[in-house]
Amino acid sequence: MMSSQELSFTANVDRQFLRAANLLDLPPGLAQQIRTCNATYTVRFPVRLRERIHVFTGYRSVHSDHVSPVKGGIRYSLAVNQDEVEALAALMTYKCAVVDVPYGGSKGGLCIRPKDYDEHELELITRRFAYELIKRDLIHPSQNVPAPDMGTSGREMAWIADEYQKLNPTEIDALACVTGKPVHMGGIEGRIEATGRGIQFALQEFFREPLDVKRANLAGGLDGQRVVVQGLGNVGFHAAKFLSEEDGAKIVGIIERDGALFSDKGLNVSDVKAWVNETGGVRDFPGATFVDAATGGLALEAECDILIPAALEGVIDAENASRIKAKLIVEAANGPITSAADEILRERGVVIIPDLYANAGGVTVSYFEWVKNLSHIRFGRMERRAQEAANAMMLAELERLSNLLGESWSPTDKFKRSYLRGADELQLVRSGLDDTMRESLQSMRAKWHEDERVGDLRLAAYLIAVEKIALGYQSKSL
Repeated sequence: MMSSQELSFTANVDRQFLRAANLLDLPPGLAQQIRTCNATYTVRFPVRLRERIHVFTGYRSVHSDHVSPVKGGIRYSLAVNQDEVEALAALMTYKCAVVDVPYGGSKGGLCIRPKDYDEHELELITRRFAYELIKRDLIHPSQNVPAPDMGTSGREMAWIADEYQKLNPTEIDALACVTGKPVHMGGIEGRIEATGRGIQFALQEFFREPLDVKRANLAGGLDGQRVVVQGLGNVGFHAAKFLSEEDGAKIVGIIERDGALFSDKGLNVSDVKAWVNETGGVRDFPGATFVDAATGGLALEAECDILIPAALEGVIDAENASRIKAKLIVEAANGPITSAADEILRERGVVIIPDLYANAGGVTVSYFEWVKNLSHIRFGRMERRAQEAANAMMLAELERLSNLLGESWSPTDKFKRSYLRGADELQLVRSGLDDTMRESLQSMRAKWHEDERVGDLRLAAYLIAVEKIALGYQSKSL
C-alpha cells in the first residue's frame, strides 16, 4: 500500500520536473505545456481465443511532440494503467532530451500477463493491439516509434513490424516503425543488452571524476566496489554481468521476486541467471545466503557501495529510504525512487544517478536502429574494409621504418588481429553509446559542480532536459 507521504507515479515525475522548471526563466505557460501529457489513447479490442472472445485494454500515451517522432516502449503487465503510461511517457521526453536523441516522449502498455498465453495466442493479441494503434497513426516511422519494455521483447516487435508492413505495403521505411527488432528483421547488433551496457558506461564515466567519487563517499575505481542489483531481468542481468566481468565490481547481492542472494565473495551473475531460468527464482542457489521475500524489502537495505534497482518503480520510498546503506544508487529501472525518498536520500548525502540518464542506453541504441532502417544500410558496411586497408598500410610502414632503422620491430599476432580489424556494427553501436553516456554525464556534472543551486545529478539532468525541450517548443508555431 502506498504511504500517505507518497504521490502517484505521474505526480512524482511532475514534482521532479517542477524542481527544475522553478529555477528556469521560462515564458508564461511554457512550463505547463512541457509538463502536460498531450494525449493518452485507450483502446479496447476483442480477440477470439480458446473458443471464446476475450477483450483486452491497451494504452498509448504521447507526452510531448516538440520533436517528431515520439518514442517509447510497450510493456505487457496486469499493472499497466493510465497513470503509469503517462508518467513513463514523460520520463521518455526528458530522457531523450538529456542524451540528445531527437525524439519526443511516448509510452504504451497492454493489461495482460504474458505467462497466461502461449506463443500463438500472444501473437494474435499483439497483432490486434498493433492494428488498433497503427490505424490511429500511433505506430508510424515518422510519428510514433515503439520499442520493447517489461514483458515484451524483439519477438513482439517483429510481429508489430510485420503487421505494419501488411497494412502499409508500399511504405519503404516500414521497418523503422518500431525498434528493438531481431537483427534478421532490421534490428541492430547490441540492442538487447543496450540498457545494461549504458548502466556500465554511466558508472565508468562517474568513476573517471575523482570529485564525483568523493561526493559519494567512495574511493578508487569500479574494481572491487560492492554492488547489489535488484531485478535480474534484461537490464539488471546485463549491467551486473558487464560490471563484474569487465570492470571488476563485486556483485554481493541479487534480489529477485522470491527473495535475495548474498555472498561477500561475490556472485557469478551468469550462474545465478541460469538458476533463475531453470527454477523460476533464486531460492536454493548453492554457495550463497538466501533471504526470503517474506522479510519485506530488507534486501534493499543491505550493506553495499552501489545499489542498482533494475525492476519496478517506487521500490525505495519514504518508509525505507532512511535505512538504505548504499552510498551510490543507479536507477536502472524507471522511477525506482519516489520523490519523497529522493529528498530523504539527498539529505543523507547519498548520490543518485537518475533514471532519465542512467537507463537511456536502450533508447539511444533504438535511435541507432531507427537511423539504420531509414538509411537502409548496415553500420560499418561502407567503411570497414577501407579502415582495415588503411590500418594495414600503417602497420606495414611502421615495420619498414623500424627495419630501416635497424630496430627489427614487429607487432604481436594478437595486436595485429585487433588493430587490423575494422569496426563492425556492434563495435560502432558500443562506441556511439559510450560517447552518448559520457557526454551526457559530463553535461550534468558541469551543472552539478558549477551551479550552487544544483545539489544533485537528478536536478542537473532535469534542468538540461527542460531547457532543450523549451527551445524546441519556442521554435514551433504554438
